[in-house]
Amino acid sequence: MAITTFNDTYLKACRGEKTDHVPVWYMRQAGRSQPEYRKIKEKYSLFEITHQPELCAYVTKLPVDQYNVDAAILYKDIMSPLPAIGVDVDIKAGIGPVISNPIKSLGDVEKLGEIHPEQDVPYVLDTIKLLTREQLEVPLIGFAGAPFTLASYMIEGGPSKGYHKTKAFMYGESKAWFLLMDKLADMTITYAKSQIEAGAKAFQIFDSWVGQLNVEDYRVFIKPTMERIFTALKEENVPLIMFGVGASHLVNEWHDLPLDVVGLDWRIQINEAREKGITKPVMGNLDPSYLLAPWDVIEERVKIILDQGMKQPGYIFNLGHGVFPEVNVETLKKLTTFVHEYSSSRM
Repeated sequence: MAITTFNDTYLKACRGEKTDHVPVWYMRQAGRSQPEYRKIKEKYSLFEITHQPELCAYVTKLPVDQYNVDAAILYKDIMSPLPAIGVDVDIKAGIGPVISNPIKSLGDVEKLGEIHPEQDVPYVLDTIKLLTREQLEVPLIGFAGAPFTLASYMIEGGPSKGYHKTKAFMYGESKAWFLLMDKLADMTITYAKSQIEAGAKAFQIFDSWVGQLNVEDYRVFIKPTMERIFTALKEENVPLIMFGVGASHLVNEWHDLPLDVVGLDWRIQINEAREKGITKPVMGNLDPSYLLAPWDVIEERVKIILDQGMKQPGYIFNLGHGVFPEVNVETLKKLTTFVHEYSSSRM
């Protein structure tokens, strides 16, 4: 299919420009809540889907067609680039990423290699090219996991509640920690640039678990790495977005970075973020649990969020975290329509 029209509302909002309506997309919009996706998962694992560009493109594009959202996000996992640098990772149902060779020492860090996207993850780049050159009429968002979150999996060996091993390594093995941050930053920069070169029109970094850190530790152990990553990606001239979970206390630290959009989860209201000095475009931030509530409850809450977000240009509606399996497809369809119509009547 030749792309004849292109909806750039999302990109305009990322740049802080005025738009005709508030753009919408949903984290994890491609995946577990969709019957078509669940059918595919009966046959293929996540990694098997991402290794088949046509199938992966279908999964990525499906929510755009179903929900009429203003952006697509590439279907893959933040773990996708790690095997290329020597990390033995598997996504296990009901558990998440499990790593059989966790990092325990400086020597383990020194053994990590480099990523060469064209050789190591060509299927990711082929999927992006297929989507952006032939299929999508909205921008495609590329993404990567942030070094802290990736490191937490690599050190813990899988999901964790307290991240005690990760923080102990960070505090007690500073030489190994900063080398690990450097290696993961190099990987992220290279991986991100390859996605952008292939056609991604924006790039988001997910630091899912960085909310476990206090502000002082973030400034010492994480922020210099994020500064280097975003500085390197700034030259690619695409919007850069940051998002983390339970990290409202870090939004000012993110705002200082050379990025374009600050993602907010549901723990902080948009007005509160603005009062704290956030002047850049923001994205967020409906608690996804609302999606199981009656429609009148959803609508009331969304109006509050939109009214706060629309007080200045540069606002993107999203959830405060990802769509979860129990969410009804029809609810997301109705929500997208409501955000578009309500915002366009007030812009």
